[in-house]
Amino acid sequence: MINTLEKSARTVDAAIDEALKELGLSRDDVSVEILEMGKTGFLGFGAVPARVRVSYETPDPEPVKPAPKKAEKPAPASKTEKPAAKAEKPAPARAEKSAKPAPAETEKAEAPAPKVEKKPAAPAAVEGESADYTAIRSFLTGLLERMGVNADIEISPRDNGGINVNLTGASMGAIIGRRGETLDAIQHLTNYVVNKDSEKHLHISVDAEAYRSKREESLTRLAEKMAEKAIKYKRSMALEPMNSYERHVIHTALQNYEGVSTSSTGVEPNRRVVVSYVRSDKAEKPDRSEGRAARTESPRPENTERRAANKPTSREWA
Repeated sequence: MINTLEKSARTVDAAIDEALKELGLSRDDVSVEILEMGKTGFLGFGAVPARVRVSYETPDPEPVKPAPKKAEKPAPASKTEKPAAKAEKPAPARAEKSAKPAPAETEKAEAPAPKVEKKPAAPAAVEGESADYTAIRSFLTGLLERMGVNADIEISPRDNGGINVNLTGASMGAIIGRRGETLDAIQHLTNYVVNKDSEKHLHISVDAEAYRSKREESLTRLAEKMAEKAIKYKRSMALEPMNSYERHVIHTALQNYEGVSTSSTGVEPNRRVVVSYVRSDKAEKPDRSEGRAARTESPRPENTERRAANKPTSREWA
């Protein structure tokens, strides 16, 4: 229930303080509405006090419960009327007692049966498949089941001795993730699990719907575009943050590109590649020695005539 209280004083703050003292509340417990700001007047004449209205909330009063009515006493029976015969109490049935189960049996019946977690079925081993292939297939099958994704697993050898794994299916977006982050995590986990107890280190590349090859092509085009900009504007161009695999693709694409060099800067996960303009040393500088030699061998004609005019004749020497 919301109640209000109006107070007036010389200033608004003074009126609010008086209202709070009277109510015994703090400033946060009330809301204030200024009804009149007040005026000081001139030399005390024409002064108008400030007026405020303070609203505060109080608990609603409890509804008054009606008093219970007294039960009316039955009228006394007349002497001529005989009291009614007492109702006979039914004999307790022994059969009901015997029908109740023992407490131990009741607890056993009510206790829920423990739930048995179903483990994912191990994938059937492909005939002639090596132990490494079987370990990769087993781990990825269990991981994809936990993620709720159905995918076909294709395993093939690589030229450098590693293994390629390609996942195909309907929900590959969940496997790839943003810029391949989920796919990189799956590849990292697969390499860790397979190489954990192995003496040799086997590099496993996990791909989904040929995403990595498509990403490499787009990164190569991006690298060449940024290199052209760096040469055109003769300044360094910074790319967006990338993971180590994507940065490696950029460095490889521009390692033989004339006029630019690449470097990485920043700290993970904000590490990025910078494409810098490099001035080529093969640029030929203009050779000024030929012009000097030409001027020395062939003097200007006006200078020759001037020297001939100033040269003294034989008569003058005589």
